[in-house]
Amino acid sequence: MPAVGYCVFDTAIGWCGIAWRADAIVGCQLPGMDRDATLRRLAQNHPDCDECAPPDWVVRVIVRVQALLEGKRDSLADVPLDMANEPDFNQRVYEITRAIAPGRTLTYGEVAQKIGEPNSARAVGQALGHNPFAPIVPCHRVLGAGNTGVGFSATGGVNTKLKMLEIERAQLGGEPGLFD
Repeated sequence: MPAVGYCVFDTAIGWCGIAWRADAIVGCQLPGMDRDATLRRLAQNHPDCDECAPPDWVVRVIVRVQALLEGKRDSLADVPLDMANEPDFNQRVYEITRAIAPGRTLTYGEVAQKIGEPNSARAVGQALGHNPFAPIVPCHRVLGAGNTGVGFSATGGVNTKLKMLEIERAQLGGEPGLFD
C-alpha cells in the first residue's frame, strides 16, 4: 500500500520527516540541512503522496521521536513500520537494531553475529546506510569495530551520530557512557 501522507517536524537536532499509510510508518528521516531540504527528500522518497497534517496516531509517534531526540529513553519498538519493500537481509538488520536500547550500542560485527551472518559487517553497514526509518530504527546506535563512530549517512555524518549518542548518554557494554 502506498504512503498516504508525510510531514516535517522540528526536533532538538533539526527538522525530521515522517511518512505514513493508514496503519504504519513507511519512512522516517533525520534532518536535512534545513526544513526545506528535509521536505524535498520526503517528496522524492514518497512521490505517491503529498505533505499533509498527520493523523493522531502519527502525531503520537512524532512526539515520541521528539522526546527521544531530547534525551528521553524510548525504544520506539512498538511503532508499526511497513517494511514490505525492504530486502529480507535489511529487515533482519533493522529488527536487531530496533532492539538496541537507548544509550546502548552494538558494532556492525555484533549485529552481523546476531542475524547469523558473522562475515556480513559491511553488508550490515550498507543496510543501515539505506535505513528508511531513522531514528525509529536507531542506526546511530551501531558503531564500527572498536566502538568507533564511523559510517553515518545522515546530514552531518558522524557528527550527527555522535550528537545523538551524546543526547542518549550512550554506554558501551559495562563501561561508562561515551560522554562521561
